[in-house]
Amino acid sequence: MTVISISISKKLLEEIDALKDEMGFSSRSDIIRTASRMLIDEKRKEMDIKGEVNGVLFLIHKREVEDKVNNIKHDYEDIINTQIHSHLKNKNCLEIFILEGGAEKIRELTSRFRNCGKMEHLKLIII
Repeated sequence: MTVISISISKKLLEEIDALKDEMGFSSRSDIIRTASRMLIDEKRKEMDIKGEVNGVLFLIHKREVEDKVNNIKHDYEDIINTQIHSHLKNKNCLEIFILEGGAEKIRELTSRFRNCGKMEHLKLIII
């Protein structure tokens, strides 16, 4: 197996260690490999959607990046039917986007949020 080096925050490392113990993984490497496989599988499923679809996109982000969210979402008003915004504890925000449109455009929106580096959590569900 190839050995790589990664940089992660102390908080994320603590969460990985807790999850490792809770779920019975033998090492940090095992849990990171499993998480990587899950992300790859999710991306493959996302790439399989075709045509006109409905979806729900969930985001959690820090309040201070709300401008970034707004800048991205304004480019996709044609596929966003509804947006729900709620303040959570610890200065987090929850965004729920109800989407309708071409699969390619929904993937593009999801990728922009995922790749901006500001989202704490992101989940796309296609209906």
